[in-house]
Amino acid sequence: MSDGKTILLVEDERQMREAVATALECEGFAVCEAASASQAAVEAAARRPDVVILDLGLPDRDGIDFIRDYRAWSPIPILVLSARTQEKSKVDALDAGAEDYLTKPFGIAELLARVRVLLRRGQAMPAAPEPKIRFGDYEINCVTRVVERAGEALHLTQIEYRLLVFLAANPGRVMTHQHLLTHIWGAQAADNHQYLRVYVGHLRQKIETSPACPRHILTEIGVGYRFEP
Repeated sequence: MSDGKTILLVEDERQMREAVATALECEGFAVCEAASASQAAVEAAARRPDVVILDLGLPDRDGIDFIRDYRAWSPIPILVLSARTQEKSKVDALDAGAEDYLTKPFGIAELLARVRVLLRRGQAMPAAPEPKIRFGDYEINCVTRVVERAGEALHLTQIEYRLLVFLAANPGRVMTHQHLLTHIWGAQAADNHQYLRVYVGHLRQKIETSPACPRHILTEIGVGYRFEP
């Protein structure tokens, strides 16, 4: 099971990172390490790991946000390894796209068992696509989180960026209001359709030539939105 498998370990606490990396390497895994969300995105794009082990308390960005952004372009299984024991933290991580959640402190044997389970699940998954999304004159770099129009950087807020990436990564699919709200903001926002409409309006103002007659972000009345490249 471990032959040729690569694990991306994202943990800012050096001693914890070294201990987990050593345990994984003793099982025959290749381990690449990151101490921040930005470094993790670069490593994920370059190394294409088979499983990501992720701490939520990262210095540059919350791990939940990393999961949401990563899920826009990669289906690779994520195991959260966190000191956050509240049910809400677990629910938010799983809703964002993580497959499993293990709280600290933990046993190495259990950690390795959970990694093996995720590897078995991941065998049927398609290869992760290139971490860039292109449509029209636009290019989204999912690693640097930069959106360009005809080579010029476009300023988007974090929410606008996440909404655009999630829609653009699912071209032609009708994304329901609830699905979008849960993915972008979390389960607590699942019924706030007006909130979503406001942000879609802002995003259309920035990417559509004619926001009143959008080409890319189309409304499915009473249901949600559909993205057309």
